[in-house]
Amino acid sequence: METIRCILAVFFGVSLLLYNSSNVEGRYRYHKPKNKSSKTTGSPVSPTPSDAPDPQSPTAPSSPSNSPQIPSDPYPNTSSDSIFNVMDYGAVGDGSTDDTNAFTQAWKEACGVESGVILAPSGYSFMITSTIFSGPCKPGLVFQVDGCLMPPDGPDSWPEKDSTQQWLVFYRLDGMTLTGKGTIEGNGEKWWDLPCKPHRGPNGSTSKGPCASPALIRFFMSSNLEVSGLRIQNSPQFHMKFDGCEGVLIKKLSISSPKLSPNTDGIHIENTRDVGIYDSLISNGDDCISIGTGCSDVDIDGLTCGPSHGISIGSLGVHNSQACVRNITVRNTLIKESDDGLRIKTWQGGTGSVSDINFENIQMENVRNCIIIDQYYCLSKACHNETSAVYVTGVTYRNIKGTYDVRTPPIHFACSDTVACTDILLSEVELLPEEGELVDDPFCWNAYGTEETVTIPPVNCLREGEPESVGEISSTGC
Repeated sequence: METIRCILAVFFGVSLLLYNSSNVEGRYRYHKPKNKSSKTTGSPVSPTPSDAPDPQSPTAPSSPSNSPQIPSDPYPNTSSDSIFNVMDYGAVGDGSTDDTNAFTQAWKEACGVESGVILAPSGYSFMITSTIFSGPCKPGLVFQVDGCLMPPDGPDSWPEKDSTQQWLVFYRLDGMTLTGKGTIEGNGEKWWDLPCKPHRGPNGSTSKGPCASPALIRFFMSSNLEVSGLRIQNSPQFHMKFDGCEGVLIKKLSISSPKLSPNTDGIHIENTRDVGIYDSLISNGDDCISIGTGCSDVDIDGLTCGPSHGISIGSLGVHNSQACVRNITVRNTLIKESDDGLRIKTWQGGTGSVSDINFENIQMENVRNCIIIDQYYCLSKACHNETSAVYVTGVTYRNIKGTYDVRTPPIHFACSDTVACTDILLSEVELLPEEGELVDDPFCWNAYGTEETVTIPPVNCLREGEPESVGEISSTGC
């Protein structure tokens, strides 16, 4: 079944993707395995990122950048010794045989040469277990998936010795590219059906029991990365995570999972800066893109998002923590059939700030909560009122148009009682009901800002000027 799913994904992915990476098989001669004892390279089994301390939030650069650091050409002029085909290391590629060892051996050799290419060729489905591919490696490393790559099929098939928090981990790398014209298949269905998942228990409740589910792809403490061209689908949990990274370019991806698949965020970034996400398609059961604390200088352009939970900054400030997010731009993007559109969500009791956020040229199609700031985010009824909050300031919504689901107001600014949201700007916002009557009752609470042009529906609830306490709350520690 998994092999058939991969074949279908490749077939339909060709029509969905705007881009297919070059076929490396036609450009390079194959490299045969060398005597392993003669190689000195990076190891795929160095310290486990899940055991390492969380990376510190990186210091913001002195001058914000609107574009990421672009990695070098992933296909430079290469000698015949630079391509490492996993088939030459004993991979079977039948979708059921464990091919982990072939991938780790190919990685070990490619890591030790400049512009090395690990190739998972087309026409095969490779099953590998949870693996950490670590550096440092020589410059220009490319991990090319032209076939189908997948984990074991569900929790019952997951080796007991392996982490259930993550599947593929790329650790301490600089200048690496993950690309190809193939599919990374997450086999997530059996994970989604765990009784602990939302609404899986009796009468729509959540039941007790094992709940850990692996993120499909994780980049950790790495820099100057590129991910492009692939189809990534059906992750047990987050499809891609970037933790403690700098200089990330993501382009022309297709990420998909069913609308009701729980916690399947498309791309999640935290403690990461200088990020570009371009010309990609994401549909899933949670946020298309979620931006956590410690992120700055993020540019998102040309995204098609939905069905999903939209694009989220947060949640931030959980357990009274500090959160710092700044200089985020989302533009030229379509959000459709989604539970949320453009969302900023913070917990009560946090500290820090969210600042310099720009949403521009966004088209909505039947979206609930098109524009929402929620500073009372809570996953249960046990949350208590707190006096501190993450400070939200400098949020611009420009040329936001389309249709909304009338079950909720399209514009909702619920700011903290004690830490107001400031400098909100609305310009050329025109949101009409997908069906039914116009909901002309936007919600504002302790939100300060300006309507640069008349909005549809009218937003008459924004406060003018600044709160009396703005001088105190502007010192956030970020």
